[in-house]
Amino acid sequence: MTTARPTRRGERRAAAELPVARVAVDVPLAHLDRPFDYQVPDQLADDAQPGVRVRVRFSGRLVDGVLLDRVERSDHVGKLGWLERVVSPEPVLSAELAALCRTVADRYAGTFADVVRLAVPPRHARAEAEPVGGATLPTTLPTTLPTTLPTPPPPAPNQDGWRRYRHGAALLDAVAAGRGAHAVWQPVPGEDWPGRLAEVAAGALVAGRGTLIVCPDQRDVARVAAACGELLGQDRVTTLTADLGPARRYRSWLAIRRGHSRVVVGTRAAAFAPIADPGVLVVWDDGDDLHAEPRAPYPHTRDVLMHRAHATGAALLVAGFARTAEAQLLVESGWAREVTAERTELRAAAPRVTPVGETEAQLVDDPHARAARLPRVAFDAARAAIGRGEPVLIQVPRAGYVPGLACAGCREPARCRHCAGPLGLPRAAVGGGTGAGPGANGSANDTAVSPTCRWCGVAAPTFRCATCGSRRLRATVVGARRTAEELGRAFPGVAVRGSGGGADVHATVPAGPSLVVATPGAEPWVDGVAGGAGYGAALLLDGWALLSRPDLRVAEETLRRWMAAAALVRPAGAGGRVVVAADPELAVVAALVRWDPVGHAAAELAGRTEVGFPPAVRMAAVDGAPDAVAELIAALVLPDSAEVLGPVELDPAPSGAVRERALVRVPRTDGRALAAAMAAGQAARTARKAPDPVRVQLDPQEIG
Repeated sequence: MTTARPTRRGERRAAAELPVARVAVDVPLAHLDRPFDYQVPDQLADDAQPGVRVRVRFSGRLVDGVLLDRVERSDHVGKLGWLERVVSPEPVLSAELAALCRTVADRYAGTFADVVRLAVPPRHARAEAEPVGGATLPTTLPTTLPTTLPTPPPPAPNQDGWRRYRHGAALLDAVAAGRGAHAVWQPVPGEDWPGRLAEVAAGALVAGRGTLIVCPDQRDVARVAAACGELLGQDRVTTLTADLGPARRYRSWLAIRRGHSRVVVGTRAAAFAPIADPGVLVVWDDGDDLHAEPRAPYPHTRDVLMHRAHATGAALLVAGFARTAEAQLLVESGWAREVTAERTELRAAAPRVTPVGETEAQLVDDPHARAARLPRVAFDAARAAIGRGEPVLIQVPRAGYVPGLACAGCREPARCRHCAGPLGLPRAAVGGGTGAGPGANGSANDTAVSPTCRWCGVAAPTFRCATCGSRRLRATVVGARRTAEELGRAFPGVAVRGSGGGADVHATVPAGPSLVVATPGAEPWVDGVAGGAGYGAALLLDGWALLSRPDLRVAEETLRRWMAAAALVRPAGAGGRVVVAADPELAVVAALVRWDPVGHAAAELAGRTEVGFPPAVRMAAVDGAPDAVAELIAALVLPDSAEVLGPVELDPAPSGAVRERALVRVPRTDGRALAAAMAAGQAARTARKAPDPVRVQLDPQEIG
């Protein structure tokens, strides 16, 4: 007969049951992107549950980690280290979210630890100790959902607003029945889209499931949360944004994880919100670049929700006034069904859109219409709206006063003779009454005020164009503040309000006559008008500046910005008018005139398919020092279908170091192989401690 050896004082003994913990260690090295096994001391056995934060010793130092699982034995050969501490018994990473983090990391050639940092907010101990919802809730994750709904029960979703869209009522029926429907929705102009999304959330509550709605910015979150709270009750709705601050954000996150809230509205990081049994996942305005995570591994909200919908059986709704090529691919592949209105509905709801110079009569009346920044047709539309007592929206592509200068003769960008940097005029110089500022059409005369280089700060009092020899300058794009001043002089006695571009961003403006100058994304709603569509006119200025950017998505992004502003204008039948300062023969302008985001997205996808760019293919962008990029590309084990483009030189880093970019593309069927190859290449570099970092982005938003 044998007896257990008595434990010496201070000696640790392994837990009697499931003594091995598998821990995802928070280390930034790609070659260590896997779980590690540790022994669980018996004194930590109760708290060391899957999903909790822990501390372990790794390479001789204490590091953070997340406990993923408890098992009976380890496959590791050798002695295991000990779990040093359970930071908190609060399980922060459910099995569903852990699987989602692993999927996202694999898709974007990243590491599990990087994705967990995006999914789980930093711990706030005081918030964790507080009761949620007026009562202390259990910290263990629920294994089943309650069989009864809160009292009073949620209202049945009203389908009246959705009946104007093909398949709209069917979408609500599917959500209320708990089916995993996939849809792409383009609202008509002036639609109360927050109210429609609240009705979708009501359908999920009827099915006993949760709702997650992700918007690009805080203003949209506030609108959707208010609509959901009004329809469903504020106690069912939780917002999750970075603007809340660390404590309030973690408190809201805990309320979601503990099951106190069934409807979550938030910004980008809310895509990972720990909502139990989601019934519908929504991304609003998926083309907004705020949905693209700027931190490694750079996932996009739309893709995260797609993977989550697939894993959980939830419905997915991709929505926005414009449609992206990625959303169009979902429709054309049959994965999603489009929810759109008939042309008669669109014509009844849309404002009249007028491009500058669309007819010969307009050019005869105003011969300088295409050269002027504010042509007569724009002034006429604004005067008519002001005369009816309605506000006018003016969208300016850039913030500031005079963002850049160009030669007035040949339009070449004005450059510094010392460093070739761009020249500009400070606001104080242009607005100080010296006469140095560009006029309404952007021209600038020689004055005592000198343009200054934006790179080296050297003044250029004797500017001479290197191309044509002219000494005259003009503003390339006049910013929002300068535009507001010009319009104030053109419409004396009319209030001028700014939103964005250095001014406060307003959620709403009064319904009376005023001029509202806003940068894209900062357009306020008109107060007291359903859907916010109370502007009598919208002037979309400097369209050429939007369309001249060297970017793959320039046409798609321009149409998205224009439609977001035009959707806030009254219907044409009520006098609503939109004037767009761009060439009427451009396809993107024609799409705005016809209000045809679907046709434009189909053409955009077809064009990208023809030239082999995302989303028709999977593409990886590799950025870094020239030698590091060449080394990584040479070491990759790529599928046979892979094609390497470049490398090409990028703009220098702030330190002045030379940087290059190489693109690697494969058919979509080889997308997983491309991501795996990139991850393996990065792991090999970190394992040998390569000195120069290389950034790898899968399907980058900006290709150039």
